[in-house]
Amino acid sequence: MGFGIASVAAITVIAYLVGMGAKNIKKIEDGWIPVIVGVTGAILGVIGFFIKMPDFPATDIITAIAVGIVSGLAATGVNQITKQLRGDKE
Repeated sequence: MGFGIASVAAITVIAYLVGMGAKNIKKIEDGWIPVIVGVTGAILGVIGFFIKMPDFPATDIITAIAVGIVSGLAATGVNQITKQLRGDKE
């Protein structure tokens, strides 16, 4: 079994888009965005596990949840890296 980089990247991208959508909702504070993308990642990890995504790097449900959470939280890191490189100040 390979590392499953495509499935992990897909979870990260989807979680990133969900986080960006949540950020545009004015009632949601920025501090909740990492929680939202982490939970989104966990849900997508479980879905990926049960639909048997090719090369998904999890063989049990707990690992699938962990892979999903880490992949989802990577979306927050991607967002912060782009902000740092552009020199954005909030």
